Amino acid sequence: MEGMRTTVRLDEALMREAKALAAKENTTFTALIEDSLRERIARSREWDRQERTTLPVFHGTGLREGLDPEILCDNSRLADVMDGFDDPGRR
Repeated sequence: MEGMRTTVRLDEALMREAKALAAKENTTFTALIEDSLRERIARSREWDRQERTTLPVFHGTGLREGLDPEILCDNSRLADVMDGFDDPGRR
């Protein structure tokens, strides 16, 4: 396969690490870059094919009926309400 020549600017430390890795793996710097780009492109394509997670969305009309908006400023009271401890019959 015939390649194209191009110029890129790389961080000096990254360049040193990449050259050292290429030497350690007994390959060329160019081959290391090509392999890295292929892996990155493949991951991107895989990400595009993955099903997206749908997060639940609240479609209500606001606070629960009878809930005092001031309670939102008191974490302890809010936790009690959320846990059902605001109901006198549950204490």
